[in-house]
Amino acid sequence: MKRVLAFDFGASSGRAMLATLENGKIDLKEIHRFGNDPVEVNGTLYWDVLRLWFEIRQAITKANAEGGFDSIGIDTWGVDFGLLDEKGQLLMNPVHYRDTRTEGVSDEIFENVISKDDLYMKAGIQYMRFNTIYQLSYLVKEYPWLLEKTAVMLPMPDLFAYFLTGAKRSEFTITSTSNLMDPQKKAWDLELCEKLGIPTHIFPEMIRPGEQYGTLRPELCEELGCDPVPVIAIATHDTASAVVSAPASDKDFVYISCGTWSLFGTENECPVINEASAAANFTNEGGYGGTTRFLKNIMGLWLIQESRRQWIREGEDVTYAMLEKEALVEEPFRSFIDVDDPAFETPGNLPRRVKEYCKKTGQPVPETRGQVMRCIYESLAMKYRLTFLQLQELTGKTYHSIHVVGGGIKDTLLCRLAADAVGAKVLAGPAEATATGNAAVQFISLGELKDLWDARATIARSIDLKVYEPADTASWDAHYARYLQVTGLK
Repeated sequence: MKRVLAFDFGASSGRAMLATLENGKIDLKEIHRFGNDPVEVNGTLYWDVLRLWFEIRQAITKANAEGGFDSIGIDTWGVDFGLLDEKGQLLMNPVHYRDTRTEGVSDEIFENVISKDDLYMKAGIQYMRFNTIYQLSYLVKEYPWLLEKTAVMLPMPDLFAYFLTGAKRSEFTITSTSNLMDPQKKAWDLELCEKLGIPTHIFPEMIRPGEQYGTLRPELCEELGCDPVPVIAIATHDTASAVVSAPASDKDFVYISCGTWSLFGTENECPVINEASAAANFTNEGGYGGTTRFLKNIMGLWLIQESRRQWIREGEDVTYAMLEKEALVEEPFRSFIDVDDPAFETPGNLPRRVKEYCKKTGQPVPETRGQVMRCIYESLAMKYRLTFLQLQELTGKTYHSIHVVGGGIKDTLLCRLAADAVGAKVLAGPAEATATGNAAVQFISLGELKDLWDARATIARSIDLKVYEPADTASWDAHYARYLQVTGLK
């Protein structure tokens, strides 16, 4: 029986899961959970990276006490990175993508270096102001000395792998989110980097999911009392790991990796990069086995999470279950927002911003918590509908069901609304999608699972899949045109 240790760094917490493969099923056990909130210092939002390194070591100690493990895999979100000097030391704390330092950076690039359209045709990546390309371009302008001292830039999961092994490599799926990778060659686009003034020597060797960074450093093994097991470059981008876990049996399927973000897309053999995909703002990111995750990043449960945090800050003791119940008793289809409006990106008073959006667009302004929540829920489901239709048009394929994976499947209201809004069956599970996909790639790398499809079949046997059939599609049909009108979407 093989056991692997999967680290998943999420939007507000991180956890270490010990996964076993036995009797044709994968079983996960959480052995360590810890906070992963960003830290604001002097107006900049940082990763608390050294604290997280402490938590990694704590988790390894706990996993060792549980009987040990055969490998380690690490995943987290894309775009953020750490900079190392020639001695391998961090030059500064990695900055969190929700920091505002990249505001306006893209405008200067599009005006002076490469147009927005040309950049999309080159990289095939959805525009988001915090992509790695804009973070590094900010440093070129504001902190050139920092890049001059940089020997290597490592995306966050690769940085933690470096702490564990000493290896300076970058994994394909996390690299693909940077907007600095050639999606056809599957390599760093050094020509683009030179145009932007980003020093090309800082980009490390790229490796594929399933390959090894190396083994645990000897001094770390001695400190923690563990064996020198391999650290595997799983699909280190969290969505890439989550897509691995989708228990699909057909080659063509739609998924939503549902959590703080809703990552809505499909798995393709090749990128889709054309004027239509650019207009729809779809992205082409790397997947396991060299596939392309053709998807759209949609603001997800962040709006609900941050709204709840605001009400708690105001002294209201509210749970997610309470907010769901309050939403259900309110009038449906009263007001809509574009959940991806920049006004909703940053932390703060989300309920107030929702009200301001509705007022600005001439809609009834939500007054109660329930009305705010109903607006968010229905707007998110409408965005799913729009994206589903766009996806079918862009791929030329017809899809009849959606695999929803991740913690968002616990929000049964959202799953029901998604099925109704889209008019397609929703298959919900697994909840621990990212950690499951992380572990599955480790098992493939160790030779315990044959390939991706063997892993997906194993995952399907390991979970209880919940099915939501579309019921009230007519109501959503009746209000869809108004949703598009008030949000200005097409």
